[in-house]
Amino acid sequence: MVTFGKRLKESQIQEWKGYYMDYKFMKKKVNQFKQQIDTGTQDHTYVLKGFSRILDDQIEKVVLFLLQQQGLLGQRLSSLGEQRNAVSQEEESFKICDLEQGYRQVGQDLLRLLCFLEMNAIGIRKILKKIDKHFGYKFTDYYVKTRSNHPYSQLQQVLKQVGIGAVAGSVSYNLAELQDHQGDSMVDSINAAVKRLSNSTSFLDFLGKHAFIILEDSPSLEDPVSEEKFHFVSLLLNLVNAFLYMVNTYIVVPTADSYSISLGAAATVCGVVIGSMAVAQLFSSVYFSAWSNRSYLKPLLFSSIVLLAGNILYALAYDMKSIVVLLLGRLLCGLGSARVINMRYISDCVPLKLRMKASAGFVSASALGMACGPALACLFQTHFKICNLTFNEATLPGWFMALAWLVFLLLLLIYFKEPEREIKENVLSPEGRPSSFCTLEENLMAPFLVKCKTKTAYEEESCDEDGPKEDQKPVTSIISAYQLLSPSVKVQLFVYFMLKYAMEILLAESSVITTYYFVWQTSAVAIFLACLGLTVLPVNVIVGHYLSNKFEERKILLASEIMLCIGILLSFHIIVPYSVPQYVASALITFVSAEVLEGVNLSLLSRVMSSRLSRGTFNGGLLSTEAGTLARVIADGTITVSGFLPERWLLNVTLLPSLLICLSSIIATTFTYNYLY
Repeated sequence: MVTFGKRLKESQIQEWKGYYMDYKFMKKKVNQFKQQIDTGTQDHTYVLKGFSRILDDQIEKVVLFLLQQQGLLGQRLSSLGEQRNAVSQEEESFKICDLEQGYRQVGQDLLRLLCFLEMNAIGIRKILKKIDKHFGYKFTDYYVKTRSNHPYSQLQQVLKQVGIGAVAGSVSYNLAELQDHQGDSMVDSINAAVKRLSNSTSFLDFLGKHAFIILEDSPSLEDPVSEEKFHFVSLLLNLVNAFLYMVNTYIVVPTADSYSISLGAAATVCGVVIGSMAVAQLFSSVYFSAWSNRSYLKPLLFSSIVLLAGNILYALAYDMKSIVVLLLGRLLCGLGSARVINMRYISDCVPLKLRMKASAGFVSASALGMACGPALACLFQTHFKICNLTFNEATLPGWFMALAWLVFLLLLLIYFKEPEREIKENVLSPEGRPSSFCTLEENLMAPFLVKCKTKTAYEEESCDEDGPKEDQKPVTSIISAYQLLSPSVKVQLFVYFMLKYAMEILLAESSVITTYYFVWQTSAVAIFLACLGLTVLPVNVIVGHYLSNKFEERKILLASEIMLCIGILLSFHIIVPYSVPQYVASALITFVSAEVLEGVNLSLLSRVMSSRLSRGTFNGGLLSTEAGTLARVIADGTITVSGFLPERWLLNVTLLPSLLICLSSIIATTFTYNYLY
């Protein structure tokens, strides 16, 4: 594997060679400081201050050259602007062509400058990682804290360069105007680069991050998936699978308590009924992740068959008068969870230029299924029998989903095309695309300081790109995967656990709480849950288009945690009587905050997770799925255990763990805040 130092040397623009950060020199200084620490000749304070001065000098060299080049580009743009004003009066076509060529040349130089900035930013990140690895987890925290928020910070020049944005805007605007707003690859490249430079995130990008398809750091010059090999119908079937599974998960929520009562169990057993699906998913995620290394069609067929059988058992439990059959049906549904297959297919089998849209489609399909599940339960308010089989609000969700999975199974057999597999193993990416040092335009499509997203100052030795090749192999066990988790990754996984726990408590006990306090019917509960589900996409639009462009993701993360905590506090039954407005408002705050938190959390998690967790069975996507599923299992178990207490205590008893976990996550986030840059 080619080290970053060699790649930096090979990719340098020769005439700018003296203005790049001296990566080799910086590595040498790290080793010198390490020897001084080991021999006891210097302490950590000396290292912090000494290395900070050296890094400041290197960044200053880069920034001053950057400002100089921006000024030259600005002068050329000013001259072209004067020429354009003259041409607009004369309307001479040949001069317009000359102008267009002039702007193109500026655009090409701008792309070179952005590539220069990117390579230096990656070098800064890697050096920070190296010194943290050798001296503990103090330097990055110290350096970022003292530099990034300073009004004259040169580090900020690297992270958020306003001048380059102005130059890029001028080039893009004038080229578009000269071509009568026709599409142009240069304009597209510049616009994409500016978007990534300013850390902006479009709606599709934000949705795609929810899919958490993890990015690898190994270089790739070509898209491993050609458009000729891409099969759109197979992708569509994966999205339908994601939609149906979410419908299957939430369609039973409004009636789970009444179904449990009809079978002779307590209403709070609905927690077990809902949670049994999550319990099985803990195991299904692992074997489906391993199975996806060999096939996509076979696990999807198996998933559909198991879900078909599970829903039939769920429906038959009513006439068999057996809570055991009911739980067995839900367990089978959980064993059929193929969401890891859906995400893996998007990562491995969709071309790069379509992968972000496919990832966004996956999230949108899941959100729509979450809303449609409770809404469909509204339509099943009937009661009749056919051949001694009962069809009512409790059993119809099972029969309906069994029919849906049967139709889906037939569609799979007819239309799904198993993709061709290469010998090398593809990777999962949170933005649905592999990272690379590849072509200039490809480099500009990646975030600068977090280009290799899976790296951070907290990474272990085995994750070092400069390390031996065997250290870059995917992990082969859950224990090995856990050993690669840095403190910041563990905190983000804990945050993900917390938000899933809070959401599951809210949704799973909604039918019991609303029946006890407000005497809501099944249709009212279903409408309430459907309305909550419908907030997912509008919230993502707001966050993806506005908040993520205005604020850093780590700030949105902390603010969302605080708002979630407020929502939980407002949900407690302290004021008598407990009113509908209080419950609905607190539920809305909790749910929306959790949705915002999920997208930002997975985005940050994709940045701080080791690149070794982007491949193989025990990948980062699996770890986050397991964390969320475990949270749902514990939450549903909490509801069931609380059923042994008086019903009036249920709300406060189940909310208390949510509050404590949320407060713990806020504290943990503050300790790792500076590592989420």
